[in-house]
Amino acid sequence: MMTKVFRFPTVLLLACSALAGCVSQPVSMYRLDNGVLEVPEQAEGAAVLLGPVVLADYLQRDVILQRRADGSLAEDAQAVWAGQLGQNVDQLLLRQLASRLNTQRLELSPGSKGFSPEIQVQLEITRLDSGPEHPAVLEAQWRLLDKDGKRQGGRLVRLQEAHQGSTADQVRAQSELLRRLSELMADAIKPALADAEKSAVARAPRKAEQTPSVAPIEAIRTDLEVFRF
Repeated sequence: MMTKVFRFPTVLLLACSALAGCVSQPVSMYRLDNGVLEVPEQAEGAAVLLGPVVLADYLQRDVILQRRADGSLAEDAQAVWAGQLGQNVDQLLLRQLASRLNTQRLELSPGSKGFSPEIQVQLEITRLDSGPEHPAVLEAQWRLLDKDGKRQGGRLVRLQEAHQGSTADQVRAQSELLRRLSELMADAIKPALADAEKSAVARAPRKAEQTPSVAPIEAIRTDLEVFRF
C-alpha cells in the first residue's frame, strides 16, 4: 500500500509561521494617566476656555511611537493608544486645570453656546515621545488670551521625565509630563485671572451718588390778622 506524501509550498509554510507569531503576541492598549486629583465640587469659579489644543502631526496615529537610539522614530506593533491620543490629552489637561484652578467652569474650544470665558488657553504640543533608551520628552507652547482676545502671556517649555524602559512606564512618564505642563499653565493663568477681574471692576459703571433728601420748605403765612389794644 502506497502512502501519499503532501508537500506544502515554502511560502505557505512561512506565512503560517508568521501568522502563528502574530497570534502569540497580543496588542496592548494604553491610556494617559491623570494621577490622583481632586475634582472641585462647587459649580462656580473662573471661566476658562482650553484650546485649540494642537497635537503634532506625527503623534496623530493609533500606534505608539518609540524613539530609537539614533533619534529616529518607529512604530511599536504591539502597543497602541486606547482611543485617539488627542482626545486623551484634552481630557487630561481639562481635569488637571479644573483641579488646580478650583473651578468647574472650564470647557474645551470652541466652547458651548453662551459660554463667556475670562481667559482662553491656546496650546500647541510639538513633541511627546520616548523610547527604551530615551527619556520621555514634552515640548509645547501656550498663549493666554483675555475675553477681548488680547494676549496676556505665553511660554515655550521643554520637559523631560525618566522611566524604566517598558512601554507602560513610558506612558506613565508621558502622563507625568502633561501633569507638570498643566501645573505650569495653571500658575500662569491665576495672575491673568486676577488681572482680568481687576479690569472688569474698573470698567464697571459706578452707581450715581444719591443726594440727601431735603424736606420741602413750608411757606410762611402772611395773612394773619393783627389786633392792637
